[in-house]
Amino acid sequence: MPTPAALFGLIIFGVIGLAAFLYGKKAALWKPTSIGLVLMVYPYFVEQTWVLYAIGGGLCVALLLFRE
Repeated sequence: MPTPAALFGLIIFGVIGLAAFLYGKKAALWKPTSIGLVLMVYPYFVEQTWVLYAIGGGLCVALLLFRE
């Protein structure tokens, strides 16, 4: 059973990933689409909460840096 912090991270990063994926798909940009897809999927494979937030934070920063 995941902790509340892990569930919160899963939801937050999933919503951010969905928004990035939809934006990238609508604008036909592959970088936001791929980062959004990874943001939606990776929380299901990470068990530790601090790793979940570290990867999610890094992907969110990448989303800001690689915007077009």
